[in-house]
Amino acid sequence: MSVKIRLKRMGSKKSPFYRIVVADSRSPRDGRIIEKIGTYNPVTDPATLTIEEDLALKWLSNGAQPSDTVRNLLSSQGIMQKFHESKQK
Repeated sequence: MSVKIRLKRMGSKKSPFYRIVVADSRSPRDGRIIEKIGTYNPVTDPATLTIEEDLALKWLSNGAQPSDTVRNLLSSQGIMQKFHESKQK
């Protein structure tokens, strides 16, 4: 089973809100998830981003692959750097 960390779209039309979730790569974008690890709201100024760092690091260390967008969001919070530092120890 290939696990991905990706965005799940919520909110109404023209007002997107995203949950950052861990899901099986075969499930649909807004389908069944394994765990919710954060939220992202691009509509606010500046964009609001909350991520549970310990859960994100746990799933990354277990082999979950982040999507490109989620990788950028994790990098902006410094989580990817912490993951790479812990991997080198």
